[in-house]
Amino acid sequence: MKFILTHPGSAHKDDFLACCLLIARFGIPVQRREPTDADLDDAEIAVVDVGGEHDPAKQNFDHHQFPPDHEPICSLSLVLQDLGLYEDAQNFCEWLEPAEWFDTRGPIQTAKWLGVERGVMNQLNSPIDITLLRRFAQKRELGAGDPVWEVMRMIGEDLFMFLRTLRERIDFIARHAQFHEVGESLKVLFLPRTDPMPDDPSSGIARYLLNAEEEVAGLIYPDRRGDGYGLSRHNDSPLLDFTRIESEPDVHFAHARGFVAKSSSTKLVRLLELVEKARV
Repeated sequence: MKFILTHPGSAHKDDFLACCLLIARFGIPVQRREPTDADLDDAEIAVVDVGGEHDPAKQNFDHHQFPPDHEPICSLSLVLQDLGLYEDAQNFCEWLEPAEWFDTRGPIQTAKWLGVERGVMNQLNSPIDITLLRRFAQKRELGAGDPVWEVMRMIGEDLFMFLRTLRERIDFIARHAQFHEVGESLKVLFLPRTDPMPDDPSSGIARYLLNAEEEVAGLIYPDRRGDGYGLSRHNDSPLLDFTRIESEPDVHFAHARGFVAKSSSTKLVRLLELVEKARV
């Protein structure tokens, strides 16, 4: 890839993030100008959010030529599709669909779709959004060493890493998760310690449970700070209050709000017993 080409003038979240991903993927500079026919025909130039053409084989990612009734989809969506990340991004990035709506339907229709007042859309902006987009819009060319380009590279790398590692964690949990009944009408998910073990084994459990057929009130998972296990409420279930076990000899931490505790025990029978004792 030679470079990324996107439109001049004002910048929006979709073209900015699409460029972030391509910078992280290819490490190439960005030009902000109108494309020529030669640019659109050159498969070594990524043309983003401009040019009136969606042709991944030529690395052209524009959505403005789609009919008005087309499903909300923006240049970021098209780049994610080409990178094979769109399905996971839809599942894991709650901000993506509103970004697609905002870019294709505008703030008024997006507010109606979200069921909020129009003014709420402005309340969601921050100086981070405003400054990054304004500074990007001011550029005509940017590449390695430019502060804006370097920040864009970091954003793209973090998004890649988030999607890749979360998918890996969910797949790991799906292979190892166990479900146990504790007394009547209380089910917990138990994630055993494995070798090797992910750095943050509990990360991804909530995402995994969104699509699981099991409804659980509690979670038991390896403590990333020690050899024991963490115990926590799932979705802030009112069925569990872990302050009820703070005096147990193998419980070294119980949050004052009762939503989480840590135990040095590594025996499943004992951990389930602690959950039972925490039952309200």
